[in-house]
Amino acid sequence: MKIGYVRVSTEDQNPDLQLTALKRAGCGKIFTDKATGANARRPELAKCLKALKAGDVLTIWKLDRLGRSLRDLVALLDDLKARGVAFRSLTEAIDTETPTGRAMWQMIGILAELERSLIQERTKAGRAAAVARGVRMGRKRLLSAQQVTHARKLIEQGEGPDNVARSLNVSRRTLYRALASP
Repeated sequence: MKIGYVRVSTEDQNPDLQLTALKRAGCGKIFTDKATGANARRPELAKCLKALKAGDVLTIWKLDRLGRSLRDLVALLDDLKARGVAFRSLTEAIDTETPTGRAMWQMIGILAELERSLIQERTKAGRAAAVARGVRMGRKRLLSAQQVTHARKLIEQGEGPDNVARSLNVSRRTLYRALASP
């Protein structure tokens, strides 16, 4: 069965163009969302995906109607493939039931992988540059160097770690971590 999915970004946009194209493509059932593509909560898409069974074809008018992130799109379509559901995008002429469509999909997957790698490289380079500038990564320490020195003195004088931690308004575990760090 051919099942269609339509999405328009705002309430005042008209889905007629997409609906007409999907009906012409032979979709027996069509789900329509009125939500931005960045919005993860698209109830009609969830219903559509739940309705798809092995042998069905999910048909959309254009790839960006399904999602804005290439990574999410690849994950969604990989899930469909694993479930035995074919995919067809009318505008981009991608049809996973044909050898050419499958090849196109593999190229899109390769581009998504490249995008992920580039993002990881940029993130790594950005962190290295920040560390070189003296930026400390991670969460801010709860105890200052002076407080740690004070805590050490109190413990050396026989004060219990529970009492010291309570007086500094931190957990005992946080106190122990602070005492262990240089």
